[in-house]
Amino acid sequence: MSTPRSTIQGTTSEAWAEEIRRLAAGRDAVILAHNYQPPEIQDVADHVGDSLALSRLAAASDASTIVFAGVYFMAETAKILAPERTVLIPDPRAGCSLSDSITADQLRAWKAEHPGAAVVAYVNTSAEVKAESDLCCTSANAVEIVSSLPDDREILFLPDQFLGAHVQRATGRTNIHLWLGECHVHAGITPADLRAKAAADPDAELFIHPECGCTTSALWLAGTGDLPAERTRVLSTGGMLDAARTTTADKVLVATETGMLHQLRKTNPLVIWEPVNAAAECRYMKMTTPEVLTRCLTDGTTEVDVPADIAARARRAVEAMIAVGTPSRSGE
Repeated sequence: MSTPRSTIQGTTSEAWAEEIRRLAAGRDAVILAHNYQPPEIQDVADHVGDSLALSRLAAASDASTIVFAGVYFMAETAKILAPERTVLIPDPRAGCSLSDSITADQLRAWKAEHPGAAVVAYVNTSAEVKAESDLCCTSANAVEIVSSLPDDREILFLPDQFLGAHVQRATGRTNIHLWLGECHVHAGITPADLRAKAAADPDAELFIHPECGCTTSALWLAGTGDLPAERTRVLSTGGMLDAARTTTADKVLVATETGMLHQLRKTNPLVIWEPVNAAAECRYMKMTTPEVLTRCLTDGTTEVDVPADIAARARRAVEAMIAVGTPSRSGE
């Protein structure tokens, strides 16, 4: 069966949600939705969060089937951490420009140029790239992960140049080499966007994701007094939700993919939440429509698989990250 998206509203939405829950129960499936998914998908999911936290939930779940409403590398990570489960992604075309910015072959060539360097890979990478890495990290723990390595050890940080620049700045290390990848959505949130929004709302707080193209400028402007340092915060998506629970601001300007606003508004409806750039929408994240999710649960499509040898090596990189310390529940 399929349900046209145009009918997913009002009482029809409630009927569709009940149908989704029925289909999920029949397939013994848990539905995981990323923070950037459409609101109706977030609202019907069993769990909503960042990709790594959701993958951990997948591994801990008793469900035999995991439906990952997100993008492909996220479903791969769930399969890596829960190899015995069936992992489904509603639309296999849901890719990621950041993950696609480096391949395993490119990483092997980069490693050959820097023998002995430690490879730290953001979780926003393919299974093959994770398999070539020493440790994974999230935006919440990237500074901690890099700081855990010996000061004199060269580091290859990939693939996000903006997160890497944030780590360089926070650690003060000069031996970190950055792969020049980026999320096309976050890179499109510019310093000009930030300055214009902050000038229009001088009393608002600023929540900025470290993947954003405006992060470096934001911290520099905060340091010079052009932005309010006490109200300018660089946060992962999970960190934004934590901060949302305690903020006393009347308005918060948010620099990340706009899907995040749904969870922020649910977490603290007393605050006015506005995007720094209202056009910051990932088309891949929006591929999971109600119709697509219904088809996934009805037909069992599309199953995600990771070859055992790649999964084993990639799992070591993820587990090495976890071993550094108690992992934050706030990932990307």
